Amino acid sequence: MPVTSKVDGDNVMITISGRFNFNDHVQFRNAYKDMAASANYTMDMSNTEYMDSSALGMLLLLREHAGGDSSNIVIAGSPPDIKKILNIANFQKLFELR
Repeated sequence: MPVTSKVDGDNVMITISGRFNFNDHVQFRNAYKDMAASANYTMDMSNTEYMDSSALGMLLLLREHAGGDSSNIVIAGSPPDIKKILNIANFQKLFELR
C-alpha cells in the first residue's frame, strides 16, 4: 500500500512509499479527511520514488484542508529527486521541507 497513516492525538504521520500519483488520491484523502484542520501533519516521503503533478495537487488539497496559510505541514525525508520537484514547484514557500 503506497499511502499509510498513523494518528497520535493531533499528530498525523502520512507515509508515501513508491510512486505517488493520481492512483493514490483516494488513499491519500482518506489519510486525513477525518482530522481537524488544526492537526499537525508530517508527510514522510523518505520512501517515495516518484511524484507527478497530481501528487503536487494532492499536497495542496491537504494544505487547504489543514487551514491554508495557517496549516502545520512538514514534508520530511524527501530523496533528492523528490526534493528537486518540490523546490521547482516552490513548495518550500507553502510547506516546511526537512
